[in-house]
Order: sequence, then C-alpha cells, then structure tokens
Amino acid sequence: MNRKVNFIDVTLRDGHQCLWSTRMTTAMMMPIVSGIDRAGYSYINILGGAVFDVCVRYLQENPWRRIRLLSERFSTPTDGLTRGQSLYTFELFPDDIVVLNAQRLAANGLKMFTVYDALNDIRNIESSVKAGREAGLQINAWMVYTLSPVHTDVYYQERTLELLALGADHIGVKDATGLLTPERARTLFPAVKQVAGDVPIQLHSHCQSGLAPGVYAEAIKAGFHYLQTASRPLANGASLPATEDIAEQAAALGVETGLDPRALAEIAGYFTWLARREGKPTGVVAKYDPALYEHQIPGGMISNLKYQLQTMKMEHRLPEIMEEVARVRADLGYPIVVSPFAQYVVTQAVLNVVQGERYKTIPDEVRKYATGYYGRLAAPLAPEFLERARLRPDEMVTERPAEHIAPWLPRLRKKLGPHVDDDELLLHAFYNRELIEPLKRPAPDYYEKTTPLIELVRYLESRRDIERGRIHFAGTEISFGCA
Repeated sequence: MNRKVNFIDVTLRDGHQCLWSTRMTTAMMMPIVSGIDRAGYSYINILGGAVFDVCVRYLQENPWRRIRLLSERFSTPTDGLTRGQSLYTFELFPDDIVVLNAQRLAANGLKMFTVYDALNDIRNIESSVKAGREAGLQINAWMVYTLSPVHTDVYYQERTLELLALGADHIGVKDATGLLTPERARTLFPAVKQVAGDVPIQLHSHCQSGLAPGVYAEAIKAGFHYLQTASRPLANGASLPATEDIAEQAAALGVETGLDPRALAEIAGYFTWLARREGKPTGVVAKYDPALYEHQIPGGMISNLKYQLQTMKMEHRLPEIMEEVARVRADLGYPIVVSPFAQYVVTQAVLNVVQGERYKTIPDEVRKYATGYYGRLAAPLAPEFLERARLRPDEMVTERPAEHIAPWLPRLRKKLGPHVDDDELLLHAFYNRELIEPLKRPAPDYYEKTTPLIELVRYLESRRDIERGRIHFAGTEISFGCA
C-alpha cells in the first residue's frame, strides 16, 4: 500500500446527536476516552452547535468544561465546529462575539476548528477563520452539499476557491442529509480535488439515503485525505458511516488507514453496552428512499413534523406538505435544507397547505432570509413569492450580514462586571441567566474521573479473545464488529 487515508471520529458529537438526540453526557464519554485515543484517529470531533446547546439547555453541563476536560484527556487532537456567525444557536452574532468564541475554543484545548455557513456564504465564516488562525487553530472550512439546478460541480469549485482564498488548512464537503450518490461523487469529488490542489480535503456525509458507504469509496478513489466516521453502534441511520466498514473499503482499495482493529472493537463494545444500559438505539442501515431527493428534509426533522401533525390530528396531510416543501425550496432560491433554513422551509410549507393558500402568511424569519439578512441566496426568488412578500427596497441586505450587528462585548462586560471570565461571558451572550445558573454547580465526583462503566473497559482490555467479536458482561452477551 502506498497511500493512506485518515479518519476523524464523530462518535462523541454527530453520532449521538443523530441517534440519541445529543443526550450523551460527559460522564458517559470518559470511560472510553483511552480506547478512542488508541484507535488511530487523526482528530476527535467533540463539539458542534447542537452539543453546546444541549449541554446547556437539557444536560445542565457547562460545555466549556466538557471541551477542556476531553481535550486534556485525549492525546489525539480534538476538533469542534461552529455555524459561522450563528455559532451554536440560530441567531446571528456580532464579530466580537465570534472572535472571542474562537479564542476560548483554543484556550480550552481544541486544535482543529471546523466552520461552515448554512448558505455557503463564505463572508459568514471570515471572522471565525481569521480569529481561529490567530489563536493557533487549524482551520477546516466546510461547504455544504445540496441538490438543485444551481448547486453544480462548478458552484462547488467556486466555493472551494473562496475557502482557499481565506487560507483554510483543510476543505470539507458536508452532506448533512445524505444526498450525495456515488454517481454524483464521481464528478464532484475530482472537480473539488482539482482546484484544492495539495490542501487536504475531508468528507462528512450522513447515511440517511443508505448510499453514504458508496460515496466514501468514491472519496477514497478521488484522493480525499480525511473521512469522518463513527463507531458502529452510533453509525448508520441518520448518522455517518461506521469506521469499521469504511476501513474495510479502504483496505479493499489498497489504501492504508492506520486504525487499530482491537481498539475499534473495544469502542464498539463499550457503546453497545452503554446503549443497552441507557435504553438508547443503535444505528441501523437506512433503506434507500427516492423521496429524500425531492424534499431533502433531515430524518430527525421528519419525525418531529409527524409528531406535531399527529397532535393537531392532521397527519393525513403529511404527503401534501412534503410535496410543498420541494416547491417552497425552489421558490426561495434553493436554500440548503439544514438548520435553521430547514425549519423555515418546512414552516412555510405547512402554512401554505394548512391555510389553503400559498404564501398567505409569511413568517418573519422567512422574510429576513429572503432579504439577504442571513447571507447571499443561491438563486433568485420566484415571482409568486415576491408578489406576496412585497419586500421593500430598504429591507434588502447586500453587505456582509455581521456588518449590520453592533458589538456586544462592551455592553456585556459592563452588565456582568469585571469578575466574570470570558467563558461565562459567552454563555451570557448565548443564553438567559436561568439556563446558566445550573451550570455553576460543582460537578459530581465521577464527572472528571469515570463511571462504574470503567469495569467494562477494563474487562474488554483484559480479554484475549476480543477478535471473536462477542463478549459477556454483567450477564449480557454483546456482539460487535472487528475491522
């Protein structure tokens, strides 16, 4: 083998975000840190918008403490991502907040800083990239993949050139809904590689269509440098492909991975056991659904929509709404169906169907999107929408979105006083005081050490027959895969 492909683990971020609604606590992660560290990954992704937000809102954990603790315990460099000017929420923040956030990520131990904008408006990541670089972080700049008449291979080549002009150390292709097909990858990946030159390229593609493993094979063939994957129990379904499966593909293609099969088996065994203990699902390979390529709605959002319609006794109207989603998206210039624009498109589609009249009601956030408040649109708005929206010339935004937001730090520092550190100050920028107060409680004794689950890790490490892919622990038989 003459070539190597590197792996980035997303189990502690996107894996549980997709399959466990981001409910994995730091204490659940700690017992397997050493195993993940030995697996041979190049980076460990530990942070994203949903992880930060769920830590605060639902787990009552201080996300800065998690970042710091994991980064200290891993010898493998840690990676975290933010949503451009939106960072961890859906709100646009001023440049001074974005800059301070990048500084604090570096200070708390991150080494790789992944940034993207949901509209692929590169102006929305300029502040993050500059601040991250000045703080000593490696910059991984993503462009988000979607399917439309305007999102062509040339479109993504242009975005790649823009990211290179910013000085990105890595370029990433993010396919949040699993829309990529092997056929499209055969043209897109070489096109991106051609203009990226020697800059490393990463692939991050979800399994919602069931086609992601084939897409990863094309990335390996195209010479991508990094692949983002998850441990098998937290892979597949709405998550990313399993590390074990993609490693086997790479080996079959004559490409080295540097991964340790024994460590991967230990990790999979742990998360299988943890899922059973917590009553959480493990990933199942998704069936191919051609409707996904029309509505493009992420799986978790479809589940939420179904539930909401059931509560209103309107579940029978779901097919109409799904068809209307595709029409609304085209009318709005083909926004990429990721947060927050996925929510905007679906909300508008529901209103159109329920009210029996298209665009009778247009939510404020949809209007703001249409004015360019969040960034450049990929294509012009449809005449029908423009007629009903009646956007005024003075509403239109042409400058970089952050330029119409005044700095926040002077006001926050004055309000909070001189004794609040920068981590807490940023929490106050993102959340109200009621959500922040519980984060100040001392962590339990086990938080920064381990939980009783360490017994499982020790057991796995002591087993000499781990290659058999089956263990007995606490009276339960657990099967797992070995690469």
